[in-house]
Amino acid sequence: MLDVSVLIVSYNTMEMTRKALSLLAASSHAINMEVVVIDNSSKDNSVEMLRNEFPNITLIENRKNVGFGRANNQALPLIKGRYVLLLNTDAFVEADTIAKTVQYMDANPQCGILGVKLLGRDGALQPSCRFFPTPWNIFLKRTGLNRFFTRMRMVDDMSWDHAAVKNCDWVPGCYYLVRKEVIDQVGLFDPRYFLYYEEIDHCFAAKKAGWIVTYYPYTSVVHIGGESAKSEGSISAAGRQIDALNIESELLYFRKNHGLTGVLIHLLLNSVAGIFQLSKDIVKLKHPAVINSNLKRALYLWPMFFRTEFAKVPTR
Repeated sequence: MLDVSVLIVSYNTMEMTRKALSLLAASSHAINMEVVVIDNSSKDNSVEMLRNEFPNITLIENRKNVGFGRANNQALPLIKGRYVLLLNTDAFVEADTIAKTVQYMDANPQCGILGVKLLGRDGALQPSCRFFPTPWNIFLKRTGLNRFFTRMRMVDDMSWDHAAVKNCDWVPGCYYLVRKEVIDQVGLFDPRYFLYYEEIDHCFAAKKAGWIVTYYPYTSVVHIGGESAKSEGSISAAGRQIDALNIESELLYFRKNHGLTGVLIHLLLNSVAGIFQLSKDIVKLKHPAVINSNLKRALYLWPMFFRTEFAKVPTR
């Protein structure tokens, strides 16, 4: 059995894919590793580049973009590693990243999923150690009222120095090291999510099954963010995410894990948050583009709820 099976989903990011694979190879050292790249019908010659420059990888070519989670699931019958590493094409590992994270997992068998310190292109710390979203903490964040609820656990807590190992609820999927036993027990990604919320849902299932999710700070990954999504739709200014897909996945997640009552509470609180945000934007004379973006998000919510058959079925 190999140490690590690396799964990379490629979608119109040829240059970044090349860089990510080159850095991955430099980080392998004595780790026995295989690499599977699933290309989601890229139009930028990614497949040709992969065939010519990385002949030792296993390449899966999709005729259409099937989404992030579904593409990763396609590789599961091929993997031979004790661990499975999901790596984004815009995530660049350090020379010691693979060895250190595998070593930590070997020494901590109760850890089922591991993430690392994520840095932006400018070296700024990105949210790397996160907690589950709830209707209430999302509402507080979107209204800015979280500053009055200092004891509330928010999705992104950036108030500590991120220099120590910390158990959390979920880690971002750009560098996502998961034990094969976890996949054998709870599967990998739920195919209902086309993009976003896959790793949140997976960590929720893993923790429910008794596994620990851990943030590991002693190596880092530079994560650009949003590169593949640029090919799929407009990116929100704040989160570099596609609003429609993010809203859809959010609704699917709450319905699956918190039931109809949970998703309805989420919708109601989000509707209030949307009115609150628009009122603030108008009073503060925000730029029309900002107002339009927040208005568009507010108008997506309820139609998306009905398009997904009350948050049960994906639209694509």
